[in-house]
Amino acid sequence: MATPPDLVRALGTEVRGCLQGRADHLLVLESERQLRALRPDFRLLENAVTCAIVTAPGDTFDFVSRCFAPGLGIDEDPVTGAAHCLLAPYWAQRLKRKHLMGRQISARGGNVECEVRADRVILRGSASFYLDGEIVVPD
Repeated sequence: MATPPDLVRALGTEVRGCLQGRADHLLVLESERQLRALRPDFRLLENAVTCAIVTAPGDTFDFVSRCFAPGLGIDEDPVTGAAHCLLAPYWAQRLKRKHLMGRQISARGGNVECEVRADRVILRGSASFYLDGEIVVPD
């Protein structure tokens, strides 16, 4: 699909390809350097899409990504499993491999090992425990 012009304006960079899901846009850039330099206008982006998953071939990883969802109150998500469930099949088809290593290059960032198995995506990585809670349902 052609990249919507308001989305290009919000990202402030040339987009090589655009795929649209139910609520997400998967945008492909030329290089990791271009993705690292990306400084989106979050207010414009909020009006353009629900979620923008932006990706490029990686320099040392199979692919790199960043995920923006200011309309949901998340300017940039640090590491996004749901995004990698979309990224893995895209890159697996493009790179002709089922096992991939991705890196989300947000400020905090994280590595995500991806495996595409038929209609499933298996994700592996490390996480930090940061919250313990309990959901209380009123009687």
